[in-house]
Amino acid sequence: MTMTIAVLDDYLGVSQSVADWSSLKARAKVIVFDRPLCVPYEAAEALAEFDIICTLRERMPIPAVLIDRLPRLKYIVVTGKRYDTVDVEAAAKRGIAVSNTPVTGVGSGGVAELTWGLILAVTRNIASEDRLMRSGGWQHQAGTTLRGKTLGILGLGGIGRQVADIGKAFGMRLQAWSQNLTIEAARDAGVDWVSKDELFSTSDIVSLHLALSERTRGIVAARELRSMKPSAFLVNTARGVLIDEPALLEALDRNLIAGAGLDVFEHEPLPGNHPFRSLSNVVITPHLGYFTRDMLGAYYKDAIELMEAFLDGDLKRVVNLS
Repeated sequence: MTMTIAVLDDYLGVSQSVADWSSLKARAKVIVFDRPLCVPYEAAEALAEFDIICTLRERMPIPAVLIDRLPRLKYIVVTGKRYDTVDVEAAAKRGIAVSNTPVTGVGSGGVAELTWGLILAVTRNIASEDRLMRSGGWQHQAGTTLRGKTLGILGLGGIGRQVADIGKAFGMRLQAWSQNLTIEAARDAGVDWVSKDELFSTSDIVSLHLALSERTRGIVAARELRSMKPSAFLVNTARGVLIDEPALLEALDRNLIAGAGLDVFEHEPLPGNHPFRSLSNVVITPHLGYFTRDMLGAYYKDAIELMEAFLDGDLKRVVNLS
């Protein structure tokens, strides 16, 4: 029987053009889903006849309640290194392997680049001035110069270091904190180690680059936001739930901070009536950090190789089976 493969959440239909699927399609039936599937019931009905699921990052969660409703499922390939939204233990109990893909080379810089796009957009009012100019206006707000300002980086992993390196080019003072960051590691990256409290109270821009875990969920809450300077900005290209969203909405609505640049949200896609869509001191993008043709091409190329290996009886990069 021919294997069937579901390529999930490819809203713009780019998966088939950024990588070569021809060899895989010669061996299996590949179906692309270009819309979100509600979990678990709609997704269970739509995916009931599929043997393999290929995700696009963490767009659709795959919890146990969904896994249990997919009788033919044999393999899950997660594009990207993180697989937080897949219940890997529930998959293992069913004997379903879960594999992830690495991201290296040209594709890996997309998140850091978007971070700086949001920093520049929110500090120089680029989005709002663009909108106002299109309606006939001219110069409504004074911006903020980055040189000499302090950039606080919450999480100094691979992306955090890339962001720090670009900050050096802008002539900014750099400081960082995370639960695992040491003074030595910060020094090696050319960044000052500070406490979490100091980072929030002294930074002119705070940028989040933490992985999601139970320790980091809600790590930026009302206390941290209220300790920030009224002139400071918050940027998040990591995970929406790192921030207490109601607390951030209050801080922005009351102008407790100057603004925010957000690429990730608690619920995605962002609901059409969400308050972020109407706040003037927020620049929002629809989870574009990894969403470049280069980066997607790297994800899907690796995913195709993993699925072909699976069809050959060879499991690679498995994260949930011993």
